[in-house]
Amino acid sequence: KPGETRKLLLELKLIGDVGLVGYHNAGKSTMLAAVSDARPKIAEYPFTTLTPNIGVVNLGNFKQFRMADIPGIIEGASRGKGLGLDFLRHIMRTKVLLFIIDGTDDNPVNSLGLLQKELAEFDWTLNDRPYVIALNKIDLMESKRVDELTNALGAECIPTSGVAGDGIDKLKQILGKKLGLNDRTE
Repeated sequence: KPGETRKLLLELKLIGDVGLVGYHNAGKSTMLAAVSDARPKIAEYPFTTLTPNIGVVNLGNFKQFRMADIPGIIEGASRGKGLGLDFLRHIMRTKVLLFIIDGTDDNPVNSLGLLQKELAEFDWTLNDRPYVIALNKIDLMESKRVDELTNALGAECIPTSGVAGDGIDKLKQILGKKLGLNDRTE
């Protein structure tokens, strides 16, 4: 008896509790390596990350969460520019967004606004997702500038340096709180 044939399209959507969002070279992979057990490729050229990476972040007391690093977003990604749509789909299954903002950029506040705009154009429900902002690369900045940008970016902004380890423990605790992990007892 002849068998049946079927064509299937399977799409893998990586699952992370926290999704890293940022432009290329903002320090997303460095941050993932600083807070988790992941060892992504890190280099100083754009688009070093070409595929999503997942790391497990340990908070202690047997509490942990998964963090997903996607390749850098470019302007127009929500409209399919580059591989934007492929990358942005992974963000849809995260519970909390972590915006990695390069503090050494010309206008970090504008960078955050453009990232949020790209996400909203991809899927407006991402605007309702809880988020944290990591003002990264503070080890390369003057403390006065760090304070100014932290205030300008708002209450959800944590000054960090993935390279120097500054602010990493505070960032992990705040992300754990956003995920409801600090409220649970195990």
